[in-house]
Amino acid sequence: MTTSTPQEATIQRHVEALAEHGYTVMAGAIEPDLITALRGALDAVERERGGGYGQSRFEGYQTVRIYNLLNHGEVFWQVPLHDTVLAVAERVLDPELLLSSLSSITLGPDQQAQPLHEDTQQIPLQRPRPPIALNAMWALSEFTEANGATRIIPGSHRYDSPPPFGVELPTVPAEMPAGSIMLFDSQLWHAGGTNRTSARRYALSCYYCAGWVRQQENQLLGIAQETAARMPRRLQEMLGYSVWRGQYGHIDNHDPIELLGRERSSRMIWDDARVQELSDAASR
Repeated sequence: MTTSTPQEATIQRHVEALAEHGYTVMAGAIEPDLITALRGALDAVERERGGGYGQSRFEGYQTVRIYNLLNHGEVFWQVPLHDTVLAVAERVLDPELLLSSLSSITLGPDQQAQPLHEDTQQIPLQRPRPPIALNAMWALSEFTEANGATRIIPGSHRYDSPPPFGVELPTVPAEMPAGSIMLFDSQLWHAGGTNRTSARRYALSCYYCAGWVRQQENQLLGIAQETAARMPRRLQEMLGYSVWRGQYGHIDNHDPIELLGRERSSRMIWDDARVQELSDAASR
């Protein structure tokens, strides 16, 4: 009889919830000190950049979004590397997954509900399909129906189409305490809610994709190489300094992580082919 560790059991529970419902919530996943640090960093970036509200109904006329967060402070580097979230994402997607984007979504008072959508509806693949991307929504404020908690349709990741734009359908608010993380399949129908309170709702969207999917944010150009060189190796790989299955993403048959002064992590697919070729020649 085999037994699993508590961590393994937790990972499996979230993997099963994602398959069944299209989402799962990890309560108490973010340390209080990290919440404080992340919110403080977001406020500082907003002050320094003079960030304003979105210019469309989708981005939110009363919502501040900051993209490419890895470029705005080392505190944000911790987000994609969250142990449990990353373990679940790797199990569901791909051990060689990439970070598609990391951005903030701060809903101001009077922000109206976002149109219902799913996050990969631009990708021309038949639905339903195995997950190709997962979004980890970090609640840096309490998520309530009143302050604009993300609205979802559980099980909609199994629908055979994305939602028609502008359609109004029954949804449920993904309410959760501050410090929680909701991880959901990109195919899940969802939308930001209406903030009817006088306070801002702070959140981060940490979006992972399978290693063969093109990222939403061009991390290799958006982050200076000298900045990437200071990051933990796993994060460097998630930016795109990696080769998927020893073939896709190489540079002159080299692992791009070598550009950051790292040793290559795996052999290219052609290396194995060359070994077999030499072996066959020797046996003739």
